[in-house]
Amino acid sequence: MPIKAIIFDMDGVLVDSEVYWLKSREEFARDLGKVWTDADQRMAMGRSTIEWAHVMKERLALGWSLERIMDDVMARVMAHFEERLPTRPGAIEAVHLAASQYRVALASGSPTKIIQHVMQLTGLDQIFEFMVYGDDIPNGKPAPDIYIEAMRLLGVSPAESVGIEDSGNGLRSLKAAGMHIIAAPSPAFPLSDELLQLADVKIDSLEAFSLELLAAFDKS
Repeated sequence: MPIKAIIFDMDGVLVDSEVYWLKSREEFARDLGKVWTDADQRMAMGRSTIEWAHVMKERLALGWSLERIMDDVMARVMAHFEERLPTRPGAIEAVHLAASQYRVALASGSPTKIIQHVMQLTGLDQIFEFMVYGDDIPNGKPAPDIYIEAMRLLGVSPAESVGIEDSGNGLRSLKAAGMHIIAAPSPAFPLSDELLQLADVKIDSLEAFSLELLAAFDKS
């Protein structure tokens, strides 16, 4: 069945912001005399705002409210964004290229105000037909809900859709949604062979994204 839509994740795919999320959570934990580990970070990656706040509350054994955790960490991330917006090589071009032939949408579990800020800074808010925010979806990744909603808005089926993700939770979400999958992991957070097996294709950079790559799904 011909591909009609390409749906992008944001953190780790379009912007190499997972490093900022890691740094912000490490700073948050350090200020409380605690330690945020790589394993903790992987548990939080790709999840909706309230879900990663739950992860932090549990992993750091905090008595804080979820709202206080979210506000503190997001303020740190936004401050890092103001210093430098870390777009991944080829990311902006990849969205424009996809939009030249296909319908495109964003499906991100990041906080809504951070997504909107990044989209405005990159100009991609003028390119994506729809943007689905994790804050509006009850079940975050690895549940398929956010991608199912994006496909509903686009009016396409899973067989007509390709999703691009960088995290394990993101790949699991795409798999559960029944979509074609491109894995584009951030260099700072490589994926295991087991997780990569969930994807149809792996690319090391969005610079490798092409219309030829997408056309190959029409033949699968």
